[in-house]
Amino acid sequence: MPALPVPRGPLSHALLDALVRDPHRVRAPQIPIAADPLADEDLQLALYLCYELHYRGLDGVAEEWEWEPSLLALRARLEARFEAGLIDALGAPEGTVPPEEMDIALRAIEAEDDAPSLSKHLEREGTRAQLLEFVVHRSAYQLKEADPHSWALPRLSGAPKAAMVEIQADEYGGGRADRIHAHLFAKAMTGLGLDATYGAYLEHIPGSTLATVNLMSLLGLHRRWRGAIVGHLALFEMTSAVPNRRYAAALRRVGAGDDVCDFFDEHVTADAVHESIAAVDLAGGLARQEPELTPQILWGARALIALDARWGTRVLEAWEEGRSSLLVPLEALALR
Repeated sequence: MPALPVPRGPLSHALLDALVRDPHRVRAPQIPIAADPLADEDLQLALYLCYELHYRGLDGVAEEWEWEPSLLALRARLEARFEAGLIDALGAPEGTVPPEEMDIALRAIEAEDDAPSLSKHLEREGTRAQLLEFVVHRSAYQLKEADPHSWALPRLSGAPKAAMVEIQADEYGGGRADRIHAHLFAKAMTGLGLDATYGAYLEHIPGSTLATVNLMSLLGLHRRWRGAIVGHLALFEMTSAVPNRRYAAALRRVGAGDDVCDFFDEHVTADAVHESIAAVDLAGGLARQEPELTPQILWGARALIALDARWGTRVLEAWEEGRSSLLVPLEALALR
């Protein structure tokens, strides 16, 4: 379980103050209108903590908090502000394509991404310090990789469900605990001298990074967003192999061994296999089964690209300015 972080504003302060007590009514302040809700530190941390109660829980927090009605009401308010920010940035779900052209439509969405490439930067000139920061950012999701998408399984049936199970089975190691992707990522962190404890760096991961994970939790936990979580997973699998090859190359360039690169090498192989399953059988299959969800499928893919681009751009901007992309630099952590 992650340790409780330091609050980042009145919302996370009120939530954390409540969670250390026995379950009772949460009294949170009004949710302010953030200039950028997709990166707001207070909102994204509070939402991340609410969602974490549905995963592994939080250290010292009673498990009964997971379904406390007042906490769920607070989460709904946070989600409404997050969704409003997503709609402002992306527009509402719209557009349709024939199911047999879903893979082409998803590739077109990928092609629209004109943000600077974080993976290219790391492959060509990333320093060891930058690679360590990158891994810390990614730990917010990779230490629970696949879990947010798996919430969609009971919401699917037939061919799309079978396709998702095929993909997720590989994510969970195909029955081998030592090949679970979250375990491989933890092994990579350990090999780099980082703390692989689940949630160890939560206090230091910025809101723009947490938003990329909160997006998956939002879409996965709500049946009304089932089309969007399918679109998110489909494009996630379709766009994973090349960046992971670059990350592995970057890590080897700075002296990392196969134990560290195993996670990234695995994704080069596995996700190349998953591409067609994700696009044709999963996303295309759901579009055939429920055509009215096609706009959502495309929107979920766009949301993935948009939030990842925002995150990657902020990380690169920080490095270009000669500062850490984390809330607290890793060197400062070493001095504690």
